[in-house]
Amino acid sequence: MLMLKHGVQCPSRAGRAVCLLAFLFLSALHGRGLAQTAAEHPFYGRANTFGVFAAYSNDSSHMLLGYAENRKLLSLGAAYDRRLWIGRIANWQYSAEILPVALESDPQGQEKIAETEPTVQTVDYNAGPLVSCAVTERTYSYTSNGVAAAGTVYQFCHGRRWTIGQAISPVGMQWNFLPRRRLQPFMAGHGGYMYATQAIPVAYAGSFNFTFDLGAGVEWFQSTTRSFRLEYRYHHISNAGTAEENPGIDNGLFQLTYAFGR
Repeated sequence: MLMLKHGVQCPSRAGRAVCLLAFLFLSALHGRGLAQTAAEHPFYGRANTFGVFAAYSNDSSHMLLGYAENRKLLSLGAAYDRRLWIGRIANWQYSAEILPVALESDPQGQEKIAETEPTVQTVDYNAGPLVSCAVTERTYSYTSNGVAAAGTVYQFCHGRRWTIGQAISPVGMQWNFLPRRRLQPFMAGHGGYMYATQAIPVAYAGSFNFTFDLGAGVEWFQSTTRSFRLEYRYHHISNAGTAEENPGIDNGLFQLTYAFGR
């Protein structure tokens, strides 16, 4: 007796031809069922992805490496992702971004001198961008040509200056998890540089800076070709010691991306 898959039994040689036809028929039905299951649960992950995004951070602080406080970031840009590998658990992609509009905002410093000798008067000066907006106070006293001078100097933030720049992050990776689902958590990281029209975040820090970011978020696929990403990133700007001063900037950045491709 010949036993085939799907429970088909062939009792004699004469029935083997019929058994073989039955086996092929059942195999075809089984394969069709697997194909339908795969079609019902496709991978939501494109081979080539293009995106446009907006990113914003309302504040900076000493999160990890940077010390410049109260800096704002606003960026508009485009992204490109290339799929490197996709499986049941993860979708691994090369990721690059270009930011033709990269705005950075520094709080402006104000210096007030309250003189008590030789006359009583108050003088205000523009101190330029400050690393910290904490109010500082220091007293002074000296004698010059027999004339004594004394007073107090106050330094604080007053006003804000926006600086326009451009940036590019050619080195990056993104990992989407559970790629068969429409809603996918992901992690990403990028490295690149930013050029500004004037020195940031302080006067002697230079206009050329390196950048890197690390972040995580969720991507919602409307279809296999279109999606939205919402993410939070740790974003760092630094001149890596190439200028006289290098306080660095750490921001918590929110980014929204519309992505499409095939």
